[in-house]
Amino acid sequence: MFLIAGLGNPGPKYAHTRHNMGFDTADILIERHHIPQSGVKFNAMFGKGMIEGTKAVVMKPLSFMNLSGGPVQQMASFFKIDPASRLIVIHDDIDLPPGQLRIRKQGSAGGHNGMKDIISKLGTEQFIRVRVGVGARPKDWDLADHVLSRFDTREQKLIDEALEKAADAVEMIVTRGVDIAMNEFNKKPAKEKIAKPVEQEAENI
Repeated sequence: MFLIAGLGNPGPKYAHTRHNMGFDTADILIERHHIPQSGVKFNAMFGKGMIEGTKAVVMKPLSFMNLSGGPVQQMASFFKIDPASRLIVIHDDIDLPPGQLRIRKQGSAGGHNGMKDIISKLGTEQFIRVRVGVGARPKDWDLADHVLSRFDTREQKLIDEALEKAADAVEMIVTRGVDIAMNEFNKKPAKEKIAKPVEQEAENI
């Protein structure tokens, strides 16, 4: 069984903002695979179903981004999930251009507060993550304003495509393994530069 955690902030105010890439990808997986919703457990919406013949739990923490770790840790413990091999976390990444994907088997939080809390609560950096690029913070913008903003028309097209690819990536991880998925999806678009990392200093987003 896999535990798939899409990160975001709950409520209409935050729907489809840059910080909610995890929620949006989780919704695609739920729709594609007709995963029935089981309500709320450990302060997270969740559902149990099958993804390409493999049992999976898809969850969306309701704790707000910077407290994502509690729901993820509790859900993983309840379903006896080994984080290193059976936990997939989907989240936004300002260090990647809008629409670009990166899959990693482990690593630091990279300044992402939701990931910081998950690492802290799990006590390990060894779990799979699917990162969806949302673009760097514009000069003189507050980080919170940026990640809680929505996309312009040009960016939205890239994001819509990326969310479908992120769901594809999760399916490939589940069915063929993370290494094959990394080889398939960690390809840089031609003639496109990766945005320089921006330190994420906001604490409550």
